[in-house]
Amino acid sequence: MFDRDRNQPDRYQAPNPGAPAPYGALPPAVGMRGGVMVNGERVAVGPREGFLTMSFVWMFVALLVSAAAAYLVTANVGVRTFVFENYLILAIGQLGFVFALSFLINKIGALPGLALLFIYALMNGLVIGAVVYAYIGLGQVSGVVSAFLGASAIFGAAGLFGFVTKRDLTSLGGILFMGVIGLLVVSLVHFFLFPGSDTLNLIIGIGGVVIFTGLTAYDVQRLKNGEMPGIRDRESASVLGALALYIDFVVIFMSLLRIFGGSRD
Repeated sequence: MFDRDRNQPDRYQAPNPGAPAPYGALPPAVGMRGGVMVNGERVAVGPREGFLTMSFVWMFVALLVSAAAAYLVTANVGVRTFVFENYLILAIGQLGFVFALSFLINKIGALPGLALLFIYALMNGLVIGAVVYAYIGLGQVSGVVSAFLGASAIFGAAGLFGFVTKRDLTSLGGILFMGVIGLLVVSLVHFFLFPGSDTLNLIIGIGGVVIFTGLTAYDVQRLKNGEMPGIRDRESASVLGALALYIDFVVIFMSLLRIFGGSRD
């Protein structure tokens, strides 16, 4: 379907039966169907294109779950009251689902991992709904719409760049990760020490857009190349890939919301 560099390794591409095995690699088990034997374990493999596609499918489903949850917050007083009363619990608790999904995916498998992804998307949608409701209450409907349209455009452009570029973006991974850490530190300083600082709010917004735009391109390229180290099967890798793409989009949206929504009188 798509052209690819034949010299680029692909963890989730089915091996060519006629090609010699790499030096030191274990040969596929005779009679195995739908996988190969690695260190005595059956490891599923599949087309790289399907792996990337499923990551996007689950990401969009998770976004729909979040959108539905956010709508409930804005439309239902009872749900909104619950979210505002438990905002910090929801905001911190959803991080637990991210870590659980990231570190336990090989043990629990793809289907439970998908359930964790959707629970995380639900909780995140409730938190986003509370934020959006606050902006709407301040008369920033245009800011919310602009943030969503802008996030969609930026995410789409970055994803397309990551897919078509011939440049290896692997070296950006460490830089972007350090950028995420720095962004988190500044966000905590803003939240606890200078909650009313419009300057810090703008810096966080711009930094979030820049860093996670880069991460979108980086994630799409590594998903295209089938690079999900430590993940044993394609289905689990697609769930983890969906999580990465989902987080990229949501952070870009929330960062743009800081920028557009912060320009209120």
